[in-house]
Amino acid sequence: MPTKPGTGRNPSAKQLRAAEHVLNLNPLQRKTHPSAIQADPNKLAHINTYGSLPEYYVDQPFTCRKCGKREIWKATDQKWYYEEARGHIDAKAVECHDCRTKK
Repeated sequence: MPTKPGTGRNPSAKQLRAAEHVLNLNPLQRKTHPSAIQADPNKLAHINTYGSLPEYYVDQPFTCRKCGKREIWKATDQKWYYEEARGHIDAKAVECHDCRTKK
């Protein structure tokens, strides 16, 4: 099933390895990596937490908890979810696109 480029759906093995590589870097390397997207602290002001807020977003590979498919939660999607949709800061991607659309 072809998807438009830049989505985390149906990633190639190379894309998954690249996302996993970035996650395994130390925080300073991850923050300065070309794929990291800067977080906007003004748009995260709605979050009331004792923990720290993200300074940046990077692509995060995950395995769907329903079907076991591997996908990538793209940094751009995370930025939209946390900053525009005002999602909970501890929320993570756990279901693939296909399983979410079946609901």
